[in-house]
Amino acid sequence: MTEVPTDVVPPLGKKQRRALARSTARVNLLEGSIRSGKTFIYLVRWFTFVAVDAPKRGALLMVGKSRDSMYRNIFEPIENDPTLAVFAPFVHYKQGAPTAQIFGRTVHIMGAADAKAESKIRGMTLCGAFVDELTTLPKDFFKQLLGRLSVPGAMMFATTNPDSPGHWLKMEYLDKIGDFPDWQTWHFVMDDNPGLTDAYKASLKREYSGLWYRRFIEGEWVAAEGAVYQEWDPERHVIRFDQLPNIERVLIAALDYGTTHRTRAYLLGMGKHIDENGRPGEDCLYVLSEFSPGTSTVGQHAALFYEWLQSQPVDSWRTPDWLAVDPAAAVFRQQLFADGYSSMRAHNAVLPGIQTISSLLANGRLFVVDSCPHLIKGLPGYRWDSKATERGKTVPIKEDDDEVDALRYAVYTSRRFWRDQIPLAPARSTQDTEEESEAA
Repeated sequence: MTEVPTDVVPPLGKKQRRALARSTARVNLLEGSIRSGKTFIYLVRWFTFVAVDAPKRGALLMVGKSRDSMYRNIFEPIENDPTLAVFAPFVHYKQGAPTAQIFGRTVHIMGAADAKAESKIRGMTLCGAFVDELTTLPKDFFKQLLGRLSVPGAMMFATTNPDSPGHWLKMEYLDKIGDFPDWQTWHFVMDDNPGLTDAYKASLKREYSGLWYRRFIEGEWVAAEGAVYQEWDPERHVIRFDQLPNIERVLIAALDYGTTHRTRAYLLGMGKHIDENGRPGEDCLYVLSEFSPGTSTVGQHAALFYEWLQSQPVDSWRTPDWLAVDPAAAVFRQQLFADGYSSMRAHNAVLPGIQTISSLLANGRLFVVDSCPHLIKGLPGYRWDSKATERGKTVPIKEDDDEVDALRYAVYTSRRFWRDQIPLAPARSTQDTEEESEAA
């Protein structure tokens, strides 16, 4: 293995140095908690491999869930992170492009979001591969990738956060690692990254709870079970209407439209929480009002939606900054447009949305007004799908979820408007190029 000059990278921890020097197997995998420096170490290793160690015959591949995620997680930090600046002159990539130039070698850049991705690499002969967030890739793609690394001396370098213990990577490979003598695995936690301060790590630990804490902070392969929102406590999170603070901004009205299921919408605002002494404190989010119509036509539902907005008790509540609609409800959005209302597609990232709400609840930054009875009733009953967990999937049960879906649309779609005032995590630090928000 070619030695990396000490002035190329910042001071490394003992485990980082060991992983960098000893990742010489056919398959090299770093797994563990977020912000543990996994991606940083393997980027350094990958660049030295491409520059010096990669066989001259065969193609080089970098793959993640999508090309956009690869740009965010890999190439953008190379452009902006001073700890990777030494490599920037030798790495050339335009966002969305199918190839990059790295140390004079052409490297294919690929997204593998679904089972169809497996066909993209059929016929390829690879001498090297870098895999970002391996658990997000389909099993068939990974098996095909292993078969494509056929050049003598070919190597794979992969990173991932933990997932369900029933995930195919855990069950078929990590749990049987003794059967794969050409694999090398390393487990990392935040303490293995010397670039993190104690204050930063403590702040991160406050931002996660439950399932997400065990996976992303403790680095455990743990199953999703029981209630999705274990942090929910009506004694803590439900607030009477007459206790509301001044709502400084009404961010969004978000709607989950149903034809064969219930339609629900929620109005979300932001204001400073009033402490027990009556003093304003931190900015928080407030679910202000609930829209719960019966069964109607699209046009009737739209009319009732306008009536609900206009019936709000405060002028600013009647004109939220944004209207967001279930992305599958194209007909309802068309009806809004025909009636003179513009709307946006709600962001439907399920796990990142759940994680965001869980963090807000855990940190006392999200409250529900007592005039939202269906949501208050529905939150504790929203549960993980145990049958899906057995298959290695982390998904909630898809029934009686209209209220929680509409809440997720409201909170997650509007996050760009509140996250500067209500941060869920500290800014990125040295040796950190991971994007956990879509892996969660």
